[in-house]
Amino acid sequence: MQFVDEVKVYVKAGDGGRGCVSFRREKYVPRGGPNGGDGGKGGHIIFKTTRDINTLLDIRYQQQYRAEKGQHGMGKDMHGRNGKDLVIPVPLGTLIKDAETGEVLSDLTIDGQEFIAVKGGRGGMGNTHFKTATRQAPKFAQPGEAGEEKNLKLELKLLADVGLIGLPNAGKSTLISAVSSARPKVADYPFTTLVPILGVVKYRGFKSFVIADIPGLIEGAHKGAGLGFQFLRHVERTSILLHLVDISETTEGDPVDNFKKINKELKLYSPQLLEKPQAVAGTKLDIKGDGKRLDRLALYCKDKGYDFFPICAVTGEGIKKLMAYLGKKVEEMKK
Repeated sequence: MQFVDEVKVYVKAGDGGRGCVSFRREKYVPRGGPNGGDGGKGGHIIFKTTRDINTLLDIRYQQQYRAEKGQHGMGKDMHGRNGKDLVIPVPLGTLIKDAETGEVLSDLTIDGQEFIAVKGGRGGMGNTHFKTATRQAPKFAQPGEAGEEKNLKLELKLLADVGLIGLPNAGKSTLISAVSSARPKVADYPFTTLVPILGVVKYRGFKSFVIADIPGLIEGAHKGAGLGFQFLRHVERTSILLHLVDISETTEGDPVDNFKKINKELKLYSPQLLEKPQAVAGTKLDIKGDGKRLDRLALYCKDKGYDFFPICAVTGEGIKKLMAYLGKKVEEMKK
């Protein structure tokens, strides 16, 4: 399935039905009074979260939504039928903004949560309501009110407990496939992961947390290099960031420098991201070579106060300890 995490839509609520101008026409009842019914109200447009979808793909291909209009009032004091509400399902973590002002209108993070984006117009009153002692045959009624309309921008921010970040080929996809049932593409070239991937990690036999594999960042991502940082919005909700750094003898660049490059890109995107708890995993331990790169990164993390874990997702070395640590951290953050 194609992953879509940002769309713009036009929404128009239903107009209210107009009131009816009508008079009684019955045998043996001369000069019958007004009996025009009210118009029905227009339908609302409602966004509702569901766990059954995890992308905004369907909304991308239908970018205009109109709710049903209210039915007009009728004679014999018959009210028009109300327009049906239009309910649009969206994934958890959907942020709804006004496309013109950028104002955040709603942040939908709970399953089944609803947000009325635009309200239907009120139905007009029939001429029955305007009868008075001095005006016994009103020949007018109210028109229905127009339904609200807006241009909206929908952004999806995945709900995950742990966000995996790092340079391309740092081993993020291999790790998430080793610890969960997620099966992202794994290959020996950069940018094999083109969209965020979610996986559920079980630890201690019964507890679990959600981990997100964020597509690889590179230096200059804030200027659009590589995939840019269009997917970093998905780590804004995480409890902890796990920074994966390749310490193998085959990788280019110094591991500490690589670590600093990614944190620089995080800061350029949002300084608040660096305030999140961050742990570091030195990956590809099975091909560490003489171990100098591993030692240099471990020493740097110790000096800066980062919790450090050397791991190998292929052999499983260090994985159990890392997952127990992350699970404990997530529990602490949720208290």
